[in-house]
Amino acid sequence: MARRCVIGVDGGTEGLRAGVFDLAGRALAFASTPYPTAFPAPGWAEQQPADWWAALGTSVRRAVAEAGIAPTEVAALAVDTTCCSVVALDGAGAALRPALIWMDVRSQAEAQVVAATGDAALAVNSGGRGPVSAEWMIPKALWLKGHEPRTLEASRLVCEYQDYLNLRLTGRAVASLNNVSVRWHYRAREGGWAEGLCTKSGIPELPGKWPQEVLALGATIGPLTAEAAAHLGLPAGTRVAQGGSDASVAMLGLGVVNASSMALITGSSHLQLGLNAAPLHAAGVWGSYADAVVPGLHLVEGGQTSTGSIVSWFRRLLGDEVSYALLDREAAEVAIGSEGVLAQDHFQGNRTPHTDPLSRGALVGLTLRHGRGHLLRAIMESVAYGTRLILETQRRSGFDARVLTVSGGVAKSDVWLQIHADVTGLPLQLTRTSEAACLGSAMLAAVGAGEFGSIGEAAASMAQVTRVVEPDAAAHAAYAEHYARYCALYTALRAVA
Repeated sequence: MARRCVIGVDGGTEGLRAGVFDLAGRALAFASTPYPTAFPAPGWAEQQPADWWAALGTSVRRAVAEAGIAPTEVAALAVDTTCCSVVALDGAGAALRPALIWMDVRSQAEAQVVAATGDAALAVNSGGRGPVSAEWMIPKALWLKGHEPRTLEASRLVCEYQDYLNLRLTGRAVASLNNVSVRWHYRAREGGWAEGLCTKSGIPELPGKWPQEVLALGATIGPLTAEAAAHLGLPAGTRVAQGGSDASVAMLGLGVVNASSMALITGSSHLQLGLNAAPLHAAGVWGSYADAVVPGLHLVEGGQTSTGSIVSWFRRLLGDEVSYALLDREAAEVAIGSEGVLAQDHFQGNRTPHTDPLSRGALVGLTLRHGRGHLLRAIMESVAYGTRLILETQRRSGFDARVLTVSGGVAKSDVWLQIHADVTGLPLQLTRTSEAACLGSAMLAAVGAGEFGSIGEAAASMAQVTRVVEPDAAAHAAYAEHYARYCALYTALRAVA
């Protein structure tokens, strides 16, 4: 009897990865295809949408072949992508220029214009205090209008990486409720598109260029077209389900689908993404975003801009001959509090709760006794302190996470996992797969194919917790004074920065 399999696709910054999964969430095969990024000027970052499409075909074909299944065994696929990688398309769906990917921040001046409108749609983040990021949709479209007006005028569709792939897969122009809620100022329960914000920002025509349909995660977009099926090596008619941003879809792959649950997604940065039963909008908290991940729940967002990237920076200073494993052992030998060394993790600014892009990193309390183990442990502790500060800010605002489900770089370090558990006082769960985004997309594909009746049902079958790191009560108490010093450091450093 033929197996029923699904494909989860993760379109990232460096390349696109496709995974084939069975309906129990077991990975059968993965395949990745890189694509280039161009940096034409400082702060600019561009990719060719045609490269995304080519990578999708290559990765899906390879993954299916390596899984050893027949293409007819694939019930559906879904795609997650980077969020706010903006594309302008002509009437035939072809890109009019390279995409301004998420990390492109050329539209900083335009972001200030949008923020200055004071429109009600801006109330969603930090209780109306912002920010409006140059990474997001409206500032980027406004930049196009000011600097490449002919491109914007010629465009029939202004959308994202996610929408571009789904259009080519199915011929249907739709937007993801996830992406538009989190980065386009769409309000699912309060009027939909932010037309007033666009008008006040000087780009009233923009909503008319967006996809006119918005679909929730897991909704069926349509079957593969004949052309797309040939490109992917799958049968025409294979279902395509709606995906979303890579981080939000990774939440699903971690099984974070219930109220008061939180995903801690780690890598070069940290994201704290939780689900709340009620809406909340408060200073230092991004969101909440209604129905953006799971129907009926509100997505709450926190983030630290530089975390694993600081550890990578420190190791580069020491040289390639110094391994992460050796540094982990040295950090483990240092006592809680790093014998007085304290770090501030704002090497690339602070995302939440301060939302201060000009804040910078620091190491203080150094003496001649301290070695690299002290410095690394101080860095690790500072990142955990930053996570605790975000969680406490959210808790005061009405969201109380009881457990963190972790993916990414931190999960590779037992020392850093325990530091996070001890500093926050919360248990850390780890799941079976390190490919949470691919699995989350596969879960959405399974829902779209009708294999499960809801995202919650898919998570119960496909997302498996395999390990729990419990906090040590004595260590948590010992960290209290060091955490207080960390909280005081931001204010102290602002006076001299």
